[in-house]
Amino acid sequence: MKSLRIDYNESDQAIEAVEKALPEPWDSVCEKYDNDVHRISDVGDREPYTAVYACYDENNRPVYYLVEEDAALMRMRRKTFLDKLGQDRK
Repeated sequence: MKSLRIDYNESDQAIEAVEKALPEPWDSVCEKYDNDVHRISDVGDREPYTAVYACYDENNRPVYYLVEEDAALMRMRRKTFLDKLGQDRK
């Protein structure tokens, strides 16, 4: 699973490449943002990437990534969801 940092405008769904952004493993990006990631939308014209995700930093500011979704991502999302079940939110 690859991901690529982008600038994203939610109001008009415009995607712009971030200068010098290199593909990163999506699981590493998730760990960097403590799995505070949310799927925003599908993309169809940015092969091999299939979705836009927002990752929230410690100040709750979004950082956007194009993500190549596959079966491994679905398994990772389910595992993270199950791991967090029953945890108290403070």
